[in-house]
Amino acid sequence: MDSDLFSRRRAARFAQLLDEANGGRRHHVRSRADDQLTAFVAVGQRLVAERPDVEVDTEFRAGLRAMLMATAEREGVGAVEPATDVPQGTSRTPLLGGAGARRARARGAILVGIAVGAVAVSGISAASEDAVPGDALYGMKRSTERAQLALASSDISRGQLFLDFARTRLDEAATVRADVTGFSAVLDDMDADTRQGIRLLTTSAAQHADPAALDAVNTFVTGQRRAVSGLLGRASHAERERTRHSLALLDAIRKRSDALRAAIACGLPSPVTSDALGPAPATCPSDR
Repeated sequence: MDSDLFSRRRAARFAQLLDEANGGRRHHVRSRADDQLTAFVAVGQRLVAERPDVEVDTEFRAGLRAMLMATAEREGVGAVEPATDVPQGTSRTPLLGGAGARRARARGAILVGIAVGAVAVSGISAASEDAVPGDALYGMKRSTERAQLALASSDISRGQLFLDFARTRLDEAATVRADVTGFSAVLDDMDADTRQGIRLLTTSAAQHADPAALDAVNTFVTGQRRAVSGLLGRASHAERERTRHSLALLDAIRKRSDALRAAIACGLPSPVTSDALGPAPATCPSDR
C-alpha cells in the first residue's frame, strides 16, 4: 500500500464503492486498491449497522474533529467553485457542474475514509475487543484488525500486528475450548496469523541482514509457547493433539529464527528459497 492512502484516485474509487455498497449504480471497473478499500467500506457498514454502545473519549473526538477540519480545508471540501463566463447556447455549464460535484464528492470520500480508518482503530472498536467467535461483534473485531493492517506503515509493523492477532486468537481459544470444532478453528486462525507475521519479520531480517526483527520473533515464541502449553491442562485428546500441532509450529519458528541469526552473523547472502516461515538460510560453513 502506498503512503498516499487517500489520494484523489483512491478517493474517487472509494466514493464509487460506497455508492455500490449503499445500493447505488454499479461501476463496472476495478482498481488495484479495491481489496484495501473494500475493507474500509465493510468497517463503515458494520459501524452503521451495529452501532456499538461505546462512549468515545472526549480527547479523541476533539483530535479527530481537528484532523477532519484540517483535511477539509486543505482539500477544499465545501469550497464553491469560481464562476466562469460561458457563452450562451453552449452546454459547458452543466458539464463543469458535474465535474465539480465529482471532485467535491471525491474530497468528501477522503474525509469519510480518514474517519472510518481512525474510528476503526480507536475507541469505537473497544466494544468488540472481547468478542469471540459466535458473538455479534466478532466480525467487527476482525474487520478492525484488517483496517489496522491496511494502515500499517511497514512490513515489520504488519508482522508485529499479525503476532498480536495470534495472541488474541489464543485468548479466544481458551474461551471457546468447550466447543471442539470452534477451538480447532480458532487455533487454525492463530497459526495462520503466526505464519504471516513470522514470514514478514524473517524476510525483513534477511533482506537487511539485521537480526533486530528476530528478537521480536524470539520474544513472541517464548511467551506464546508458554501460553499455548497452558491449553494442554484439562483438555480432551482431540484438543491436546490440536494444541501440540501449534506447539510444533512454534518450535519450527524458533529453529528458523536461530538459523537466520547464525547466517546473518557469518555473512551469508540473503536466502534465495523460502517457505511459509520466510527465507530458508543455508548453513554456515563452520557448522557443517
